[in-house]
Amino acid sequence: MLASLRAQSLDRDRFEVIVVDDASTDTTPELLAVEADRCELRLRVLRHAVSTGPGGSRNDGWRMSRAPLVAFTDDDCVASPGWLQQGLAAWGGNPERFVQGATTPIAAESHLLGHTAYSYDVTERDDDFQTCNMFYPRALLDRLGGFDSAAFPDVGEDTDLAWRAIEAGAEPVFAPGAAAEHAVIEMDFRRALRRCWSWGGAAPLYFRHPALRRERLLYRVFWNWQHYTAGRAWIAVLLPWSPALWALKAWLAAPWLADRARDPGSRSPSARRAAWFAVLDTVEMVSMVRGSVASGRLVV
Repeated sequence: MLASLRAQSLDRDRFEVIVVDDASTDTTPELLAVEADRCELRLRVLRHAVSTGPGGSRNDGWRMSRAPLVAFTDDDCVASPGWLQQGLAAWGGNPERFVQGATTPIAAESHLLGHTAYSYDVTERDDDFQTCNMFYPRALLDRLGGFDSAAFPDVGEDTDLAWRAIEAGAEPVFAPGAAAEHAVIEMDFRRALRRCWSWGGAAPLYFRHPALRRERLLYRVFWNWQHYTAGRAWIAVLLPWSPALWALKAWLAAPWLADRARDPGSRSPSARRAAWFAVLDTVEMVSMVRGSVASGRLVV
């Protein structure tokens, strides 16, 4: 990310870079020290001794800023040369407007995409408003109090902020020219399980923001299409194994199998892929139900 910021078309004296090192245990401090020695970016670094999570770190970062517009991205992203310039143009100085930029997988890593890897592919407005590529006016952040890291310590803090902004009268705009690429993250099974389980922390979003529930949830209940089809598949599994029900069971399970049992570009089903998603989809659904219990609004 730092190299792509050095390559921005916006004059360097018009932006500053604030990096929050959230208690890293790798070589991040050394890398940042090397970057500071370059003296090519107006770089400031805040290091946490103890992790505060994504919302807390971003709050500390934007509160250090001096600019009227705050651009958020992540360390596993690469900004296009026009990222800041295009985001600034889309904002237009309006204190009641925030901007979402386009995010696609890093082109050189796209061949790694598969059922054991993930990235982001946002080419139009996405109601999750991931902060891997978002621009907020400083005045709007001040008015909203930033990210609610208490309610959403691990996930969902970015979506919540955007929808609180919308509910406060702010206008979201999508800027395809404010583009960034996101790394393709490969996961082993344990890491994938942890990621799926974490999504339950986002379930309270749909109690707090009724408009998001209407826009985002399938049939006002299911978090996504895969959960809906997995729910149907589970009904098929739990129905009695009677010949009279085989056609019904096949009809119920077919959408999930079509979506999850074949690798992209393959016509043949993959037992490994089906088993992988059978476990992960189920864990994710259980996590969403668990996370929604406290809010009193069922999300599956």
